[in-house]
Amino acid sequence: MVPHFIPLSSTPAVSLQSQLTWDLPTMKHCFGLLLLIAAPAVAQPSPVMDAVRLQYGNAKRNLIESAQVMPEQHYSFRLTPPQRPFGEWIEHTAALNLRVCATAQGVQPPAAPRTSGSKDEIVKAIEASFAFCDAALASMSDEQALRVLNPNPRRTALDSLLGLVASLNSHYGNIVGYLRVKGITPPSTARAQPHKH
Repeated sequence: MVPHFIPLSSTPAVSLQSQLTWDLPTMKHCFGLLLLIAAPAVAQPSPVMDAVRLQYGNAKRNLIESAQVMPEQHYSFRLTPPQRPFGEWIEHTAALNLRVCATAQGVQPPAAPRTSGSKDEIVKAIEASFAFCDAALASMSDEQALRVLNPNPRRTALDSLLGLVASLNSHYGNIVGYLRVKGITPPSTARAQPHKH
C-alpha cells in the first residue's frame, strides 16, 4: 500500500494559539494519566517491610480467629494454674500491639481498653489493636523502618516490629494449647486441612 500524503497547503490554517487552547484539556488528562501510570514505577520497593507485613498478617489472622473461635465460657480457662486465663492472653496481646506499634511510629501508645472480661469486649479490643498496627505498618518503607528510635541501646523501628511478630507467634503457640484442650482445632491448622464437601 502506498502512503498518501496531504500537501501542507491543502490543510486549513490554524493558529498556534487556537491549537494550544483546544489541546490544553486533553494535555492535562494525558499528563494526569502518565502520572498515574508512572507512580508505581517511582515508588521505592521495601522488600524487608513487605516480609514483615506478611508475617505480621499471618500472626494477626491466627490470633483474631483464635479469640473468635474460643467459646465465651472458656475465656476464664487456665491451661495450668500459674498460666493466664485464655481471655487474659488475648488482652495481653492487644496491649502489646498498642505499645510496640506506637513505639515503631515514635508516638505515645494509646491506653489499652479496659474490658469487663466478656468475650465480645476482648475480641473488639484485639481487633482494634491490630487495626492500630495495620495503620502503622501499611505505608512504612524500609528506610523508615531502619530509623533509630533509641540510640543506647541502639534500636530501630524494624527491631521493634520483628520483636512484635516473634511475640505474636509465641502467644499464638501458647493459645493453641488452650484451644486443643477444649477440642478446638487451631485456626492455622484448620486452614491447612483440606475442605470437606
